[in-house]
Amino acid sequence: MSNDPPPTTSRRRLLIAQVVAYLAAWCILLPVAICRWGETGLDNVDILGWPSSSYWDTPLYLPLLLVAPLAWWFRGQLIDRRRRRDDKKPRTPMWTTDVSQIGTAGVRAWMMAIGCGVVAFSVSALIARHFEGLPPTYHDEYSYLFQAQTFLAGKVSYPSHEAPRLFDQMHVLNEGRFASRYFPGTGLWMAPFVAIGQPYWGHWFAGAVTAFFIFWTARELGGDGTGFVAGLLIAVSPGMAWFSNMLLAHHPTLVGLSLFLFAFVRWRTRKRIGYALCAGIGLTFAMYCRPMTAAGVGLPFGIAFAYWLVTSGRSVAVPLKIRVLHAVALGGPIVLGIAAMMAYNQAITGSALESPYQLYTDIYTPRHVYGFNNVLRGEQRLGPRVLDGYDRWAKNLTPRLAAKNVVTRSIASLRWTLDFVPLCMAAIVFVLAVPRRDSNAWLMFWAIVSLHAAHIPYWYDGIMHWHYVFESGPLWCIVFAVATARLVLFWKAEDRPWMSRWWAVVVLSAVWMSYGSLDPYWEPRITDEIDSVKFGRRKHFSFQQLIALQAVPKPAVVFVEADPADRHIDYVVNSPDLQADVLVAHYLPVKYSTAELQQLFPGRSLFLFRARTGDFGPLPMNR
Repeated sequence: MSNDPPPTTSRRRLLIAQVVAYLAAWCILLPVAICRWGETGLDNVDILGWPSSSYWDTPLYLPLLLVAPLAWWFRGQLIDRRRRRDDKKPRTPMWTTDVSQIGTAGVRAWMMAIGCGVVAFSVSALIARHFEGLPPTYHDEYSYLFQAQTFLAGKVSYPSHEAPRLFDQMHVLNEGRFASRYFPGTGLWMAPFVAIGQPYWGHWFAGAVTAFFIFWTARELGGDGTGFVAGLLIAVSPGMAWFSNMLLAHHPTLVGLSLFLFAFVRWRTRKRIGYALCAGIGLTFAMYCRPMTAAGVGLPFGIAFAYWLVTSGRSVAVPLKIRVLHAVALGGPIVLGIAAMMAYNQAITGSALESPYQLYTDIYTPRHVYGFNNVLRGEQRLGPRVLDGYDRWAKNLTPRLAAKNVVTRSIASLRWTLDFVPLCMAAIVFVLAVPRRDSNAWLMFWAIVSLHAAHIPYWYDGIMHWHYVFESGPLWCIVFAVATARLVLFWKAEDRPWMSRWWAVVVLSAVWMSYGSLDPYWEPRITDEIDSVKFGRRKHFSFQQLIALQAVPKPAVVFVEADPADRHIDYVVNSPDLQADVLVAHYLPVKYSTAELQQLFPGRSLFLFRARTGDFGPLPMNR
């Protein structure tokens, strides 16, 4: 069936979808091109480079759109010969719209899946070369390291120091218990890699696991070719590679979500209770890393599962006992996970219903609260421990700002998953050409919508304008692969072999513009993001080198006088046991005199670092 010409209705829809996608690409690129050309001028010697600095990364797409009609016009005239070759191919088709033809995975499928994982790990390692020898930069990364170190010590928290204000650390709760504010999944994932001194390997491996499972998920929707496109695209995604070198929660979350997606789709096609259990385990782990993201992605699948529970007894006469067992298998891990999370909350905050994350927000950053009018609501709850500079960073969320964030996040998610133009074209083909009866494919699309909707009530658009909806990346790759499968089969039936090659060049161009360069016309799209992270990492590295060389004799305490103008770099970072040779603390001369500090740290040398000027020296005497 997959090699037969598509039905007339399907053929018409695919023709319309291609035309609409093609015209949409022109509508996207032409205004940007015209505006940019006007800024550069025809006489500028750098005229070939004008598209490169635009947000839409247009250098190679414009000529490709120009040659697309030619690619369509040239027919293969090799239909009979190609059909004879098809008869010799393996029974499992590379591309199909009939899931019954997919069959059991063979050597080809396993090689593709493993290959996607290897590519993902390798791309992450290549990006890491830009950061070689540099420490993390974001506050969040140090909090996750803190959490992993706490777990490795067999604890969920430490008692606060007797002078806790000295050791307040960004995104670390310090109100009697000294613990990361974040949910425990990321620290659990990182712990074994932190133990061997290679924390970033854990995130590279998480990217490889994600690509592996995304292959199998997409394969269930359209064969080996569909799986390979989705898995390989997520493996080479510039945003995925960049984030895999940040010690944040996103990659561990994707491990759970990718397992959930694969297992749930398998459950829907095979109805085996083991797949329901694996789906529940995957979603639970994702919930332990980023609960709002897990809920956003999982909602459409939960609705589909609930619909099956209610209707399957009538439509296919599935016994109630069987339906209950499947519900327990899927929901059991989630219920147990929530119970364990409540115990975790109780151990740190003293309340099973109050998470460290929420308590930290309430105490330190009330203006950052989830929901509309966050600043106005937060200002009604200001307390003595508010981090004023960081807290005032928040913008008040209004419907207008929320709408702007939705647009910004949507554009950025397309741009950093692959690139805006090809993903936008694929999305149009998907929406117009994939029938609603392909419900597994549509669940991926609705999960994207649901994830964006879940984060509408938050004021910040995110790191790189998309980190709150980062986990939509693999879903977009699946959507792209499903649309590609439809197009490839259509072009094959219509004897338009050059169109498949043209589409492949579009994809390769997107990847090339992410990582490659053509001096002096354009630099890799990822370069600016790498440089922005390097700036913070180098500042942390310089500080760490400074105290390692000049904080002598050891053991020592280095007190940091913060720079009020820099809210995003805080040098007060310590291991949770506060037993390192060099501790870093806040300089609070109003609260603690030098004599009092000497009493607090009798066996340590005391130094002062002024972050604004970079001055370093012995702690001056004061009263």
